[in-house]
Amino acid sequence: QVQLAESGGGLVQAGGSLRLSCAASGSTFSSYSVGWFRQAPGKEREFVAAVTWSDGSTTYADSAKGRFTISRDNAKNTVYLQMNSLKPEDTAVYYCAHHRLGRGYAYWGQGTQVTVSS
Repeated sequence: QVQLAESGGGLVQAGGSLRLSCAASGSTFSSYSVGWFRQAPGKEREFVAAVTWSDGSTTYADSAKGRFTISRDNAKNTVYLQMNSLKPEDTAVYYCAHHRLGRGYAYWGQGTQVTVSS
């Protein structure tokens, strides 16, 4: 299977920035895209952004547009989420996941905590 490891989370003041990384190992050959999701206490997990390996095309949730940038480094099997202008409502555990065509987001990391203080 695919092993994913998120890093880069932490505590930041509102308006600050963080850069999350998702490093993949294992059988990543069939991975089509990588998504970032987040889950805050008492809330459902929600989609944040995704990027395809092949052409780098991106998709963003409305809450992330204009503030977050997702990118990938194919040589390093790593996906990044640059988060700028952070807001307290961005506080959540952030997860990355690999999507396989016909399989969905089958592989998930353990998450990294992002806390934005006001």
